[in-house]
Amino acid sequence: MLRVLSLGAGVQSTTLALMAVKGEIDPVDCAIFADTQSEPKSVYVHLERLRAALPYPVYVISKGSLHQELIDATEGRNGAWGRPPLYLRNPDGSKGMLRRQCTQDYKLDVIRRKVRELAGVKRGSPGPRRVIVEQLIGISIDEATRQRESRCRWIENSYPLVRRGITLAKCITKLEGWGWPSVPKSACTFCPYHSDAMWAEMKANDPESFADAMDIDNRLRSRGMLTVLKGEAYLHASRRPLASLNFKPQLARPNEQRFDFGIFGQECEGMCGV
Repeated sequence: MLRVLSLGAGVQSTTLALMAVKGEIDPVDCAIFADTQSEPKSVYVHLERLRAALPYPVYVISKGSLHQELIDATEGRNGAWGRPPLYLRNPDGSKGMLRRQCTQDYKLDVIRRKVRELAGVKRGSPGPRRVIVEQLIGISIDEATRQRESRCRWIENSYPLVRRGITLAKCITKLEGWGWPSVPKSACTFCPYHSDAMWAEMKANDPESFADAMDIDNRLRSRGMLTVLKGEAYLHASRRPLASLNFKPQLARPNEQRFDFGIFGQECEGMCGV
């Protein structure tokens, strides 16, 4: 049985990565980080530190830059097929939301191709009828509704944090005790699933990432994007430009002041924000 960790480089998956080292869960053979090339610099700095601390290989693989794909779409060079779930104001004034495709294209498919390679399952083959890969996913017990069965019969999704009743707050406590007190949030800078608290934190503490998100948000309503969408697209549910919003962060739960992952409950594949 090949044991593979889907590493998002956020709080929960980092906790799992270190639990495997410290003997709190069975060892893993490797970890896989699917890189959208669109996360804050703090995530990549953390990822490199984590790779250096782990005794097993961490494969960093990528389809390409989702950030660049969006820019190309806004300039009329492609159709933004890996689109995030953008908020729409339709020509008739009604509200809508694009179906999320980015997780499938930039996370799930990329990881599955690498798992096929590692397991020796040929591309296009349905694979063996028995489970030969256990894929560990960093979902904590307070986000247990995000658990999903694998779509491949030879891969079994595993959720060790859920099985052990470990919450996000407990993950943070563990990480602090192990000398990892500032694990960043794992998400594209321009993810429409950011809550107001998360936008407010980014605006205050990571102005570079917030400026990047504002640039994408403004580009979404460019002339080029009209070849892709009907109506206007926004990153925020208010369907107003990010630059015009005054975010009012809500108080976080105890021990979670630096993190706000609740919004990723809408991310139904369990691959983002962990």
